[in-house]
This record gives sequence, C-alpha cells and structure tokens, in this order.
Amino acid sequence: MTSRRTLRRAVIFHGYGATPEDHWFGWLAGRLEADGIQTTIPALPNPLAPGSEQWEAAARSALGTPNEQAVVVAHSLGCLTALRALRSLAGSWRLGALVLVSGFVDPLPVLPGLDGFIAGGCDLSGLRDRINRIAIIRSDDDPLVPPAHTDRLADLFGVKVQEVPGAGHFLADDGITELPAAYDALTPQ
Repeated sequence: MTSRRTLRRAVIFHGYGATPEDHWFGWLAGRLEADGIQTTIPALPNPLAPGSEQWEAAARSALGTPNEQAVVVAHSLGCLTALRALRSLAGSWRLGALVLVSGFVDPLPVLPGLDGFIAGGCDLSGLRDRINRIAIIRSDDDPLVPPAHTDRLADLFGVKVQEVPGAGHFLADDGITELPAAYDALTPQ
C-alpha cells in the first residue's frame, strides 16, 4: 500500500495551453515538496500547438523509470500524454499512484483542433496492473472535457470517478488555484 510517507518523487503534467506556473500545479507541488516528495512540473513543448510525439517524448524523459515511490498527476491533455508515455515504457516498472484530472482518451467536441493529437486515444490494456492506485477526478460542469469522457476513462480503468462540483475545467479562470482533491487522492486517508 502506498502512503505519502513512502512517496519520494512526483511528476505533474499540465495540459493544452498551460504552463507549469498555471492553475493549481504550483500549489500541489508545494504541498508535495513540504511532505518531502521531490516534485517536477515539466514544461511540455509548444503548449498552444502541441505535438503528440514531442509531448510524449518530454513526458517519458520526465518519468524516467517509475517505481512504487513515484506518483504522476496530470491535467486534461496532459492525462493522455502521461498515459501514452507510461504505455510506451519498456521493461519492468510500477507506479505508486496516478491521479488524472479532467482526463479523457476521446476527441473533444469543443476543441476539434486537437483531434490529430488525440487520434487513437491510448491502449490502456495492462496499465492498471502496473499502478498501485488510480484516481480520476472531474467536475460536473467542465466546458471543455465532457464529464462523460472522464467517466469513460474511469470505466476503462475500473475505478470510480471523484466529482468536484462547480470546478469547471480546473483552471485558474474557474477559480481553481488549489486542488485538495488531487493531493488527497495520492494516498488513502
């Protein structure tokens, strides 16, 4: 069982149009660092015109070889990127926890410009067996990622989605500059 006491490393992936300094990422990194967990928020290349290969390469580099003392937190398009990066890892690895916020693997009706990036989603087979704890968080009023998309991702992993009412797409513009649900989801209470 993974607990915050056993975690040593975290990687937080931002989404489309974002930077490591945006939204709630810095707040979460600060909380994890205060717990003694080395945390990085890599800047994924060209966030306003993302390329899937470049984002996946950057994510793989940031991940290294995960172990049970590592966690990944991702938001929006960063979720798909993290999943693809994890899926591409060779050899033996295991991740302590994976927290996906507004995650999806299907095209987004309001952002058709990302269809090329999203095309094909991600083959999730076998990932569940390599991750100790998976938490999927969504809002009930996300204007960019339909809640049904995040629900489908949770179903694919066989986990229950956690809903944060009224949080929109978990952006600073939605008033979300802290996300206790992501911090709490890293380990069971």
